[in-house]
Amino acid sequence: MLTGELRNKIDTVWNAFWSGGIANPLEVMEQITYLLFIRGLDDAHTREENKANRLDKPMARRIFPEGKDGIGKAGGLPYEELRWSRFRNKAPAQMFTIVADHVFPFIRTMAGADTAHAAHMKDARFTIPTPGLLAKVVDLLADVPMEDRDTKGDLYEYMLGKIASAGQNGQFRTPRHIIELMVEMTAPGPKDVICDPASGTCGFLVAAGEYLRDNHPEIFRDAALRDHFHEGMFHGFDFDGTMLRIGSMNMLLHGIEKPDIRYKDSLAEEHGGDADRYSLVLANPPFAGSLDYDTTAKDLQKIVKTKKTELLFLALCLKLMTPGGRAAVIVPDGVLFGSSIAHKAIRKMLVEDHRLDGIVKLPSGVFRPYAGVSTAILLFTKTNSGGTDYVWFYDLKADGYSLDDKRSALLPVGRLGVHPGKDAKSVADFELTGEEALKNNLPDVAARWVVRAGAERHRTRTEQSFCVPKSEIVAADYDLSLNRYKELVREAASYRNPKEIIAEMKSLEREISNRIDKLEAML
Repeated sequence: MLTGELRNKIDTVWNAFWSGGIANPLEVMEQITYLLFIRGLDDAHTREENKANRLDKPMARRIFPEGKDGIGKAGGLPYEELRWSRFRNKAPAQMFTIVADHVFPFIRTMAGADTAHAAHMKDARFTIPTPGLLAKVVDLLADVPMEDRDTKGDLYEYMLGKIASAGQNGQFRTPRHIIELMVEMTAPGPKDVICDPASGTCGFLVAAGEYLRDNHPEIFRDAALRDHFHEGMFHGFDFDGTMLRIGSMNMLLHGIEKPDIRYKDSLAEEHGGDADRYSLVLANPPFAGSLDYDTTAKDLQKIVKTKKTELLFLALCLKLMTPGGRAAVIVPDGVLFGSSIAHKAIRKMLVEDHRLDGIVKLPSGVFRPYAGVSTAILLFTKTNSGGTDYVWFYDLKADGYSLDDKRSALLPVGRLGVHPGKDAKSVADFELTGEEALKNNLPDVAARWVVRAGAERHRTRTEQSFCVPKSEIVAADYDLSLNRYKELVREAASYRNPKEIIAEMKSLEREISNRIDKLEAML
């Protein structure tokens, strides 16, 4: 957890960027990402040096080249001077020159860039305007204990939160607690191969990694599982270079060494190499858009003939998933009840050709302040042979935050999220009180999802969650909107004996008549 002092330093630097003329929060984040990467290179080189010294052997991998004469140079400056540990102690003006004229050209062209975050640095641009601002940022990052995965991960999450709060660019980030809910419900395992086809800042992949660390510590005691975790498990696609840089650094800072984060226009490119490959897909793809048929991947058009991006992304998820694979995808409400041929076709496909497991209706304020659209989480399993029996519905009314543009926390930090009181010392502190549960439904969603094939089958349609048999969904022409099946609680008066109601009305009629007679007498 970040200390208040470190948060204040981040806020100070963030404000310095704005006052220094960099108003785009993504550009601020990108510049800080570059510097974190540069520091990470120096840390990795230092570890290799220490290892070589212990073993009394040459370094297996040199990040900063040695050169033929033993002193490698970059633009006339020794490579050693490009290391974070060297230039951070220089005067601001000298540091600025080294970073701008030597370090950035080096990271753009460095050899042996065999990781995603290194590959995405080839277009890195240094835009910090003044030596003073650079010195402030370097001092901030120098105070972050980079060997502590939780601290550096929390630092990055805090800065990503600033992108969201800035408004116009917040669409790149799904609220962390909603991501955690989706990860909890899909329960990633040690052998899963996980993909987010619209990865952005890689929030879903990071959360899946944290879930595995908490629930499957055996991964890090088994060499094969550990290698799979670092090099084969996580895959993310995006067509925005800034997002690729930010996302890959986010993965690195959360302790995932070589994720597959790459450029790919998921809806425009064919998917031959990625088809039937992933056992788990987690995504909040962009929607409310429309593409031309000519620019859309033909293998997706074969699944569903449409221009709608939200429907194409569902087709993409099915294309990417291996048989038996599962998915949790956020979709706009229109996907659930839209009347077009394409809308009905994709819903029918999920119900008839695969297994539609559940739908969680989200409150419309979840993505405020930058979007008020109503959305839902679709949870399904690719089977290619049907399997839908019952579909589980949950009407999530409160996620722990106000549903206005401020999105203020309604409960203390320790009572928010899927696992409130995660670090509590007593069992009682793990459970929300009745009043708290009304403000944070997430723990209830996760708990009821687990028993959706058991106790949930017997819940009435007036409850917050319930199950609907496939036959009823088919009869409703594959309408998947929760309100189509939910029943409202009837007022008590609806169950009164009609004779009692008639007698009461006659009594009221007599009283009115008597009052009229008295008024007439007074006149």
